[in-house]
Amino acid sequence: MAKRRKQDGAGRSALGAGGSALGARPAAPKRAADRFAREGGKLTHVDAGGEVRMVDVSAKPVSAREAVARGRIRISAEALKLIRAGAIKKGDPLQSARLAGIMAAKRTADLIPLCHPLALTHVDVSLVPAADGYAIEARVRTTDRTGVEMEALTAVAVAALTIYDMVKAVDKAMVIDDIALVEKHKTPLSHRG
Repeated sequence: MAKRRKQDGAGRSALGAGGSALGARPAAPKRAADRFAREGGKLTHVDAGGEVRMVDVSAKPVSAREAVARGRIRISAEALKLIRAGAIKKGDPLQSARLAGIMAAKRTADLIPLCHPLALTHVDVSLVPAADGYAIEARVRTTDRTGVEMEALTAVAVAALTIYDMVKAVDKAMVIDDIALVEKHKTPLSHRG
């Protein structure tokens, strides 16, 4: 991962490579790379003729699934002071961002063309104050045949965009970055206690 600059044009400090108020982003799981190689390096959303398709998950067993995504938004000191004082004219951007992230997770299949619509059983979006903005984390769960990675990533992205929208009148140089999947779990229903 490339090193980030120590300070951006607005005088805000960056965290450096992989840093976040919620912890460092882990390397991509080796298991995914191994599985991709075992399957002959074929993309699952592309058929033999090169056409995109929705993956058929009907033969997969139903499992408990969870995914966690993180990201961040860097905000100027002036705008942070207004947010923390409750002085943003549009209202509380943090509460709005949490709600927007939850709503976005529930609507991911409407936004990402090849995502399966899923019945989510839990969505939590948290915003942790940092010296130069907020770290955002989304945790999403379901019991289904496919995972909730896209839902977690979408929740983080939309939460960050909501803050951007509500604060842009006082800070037009905000930066949204480091959005990444940091955990995913699948537990067969037969293994749940």
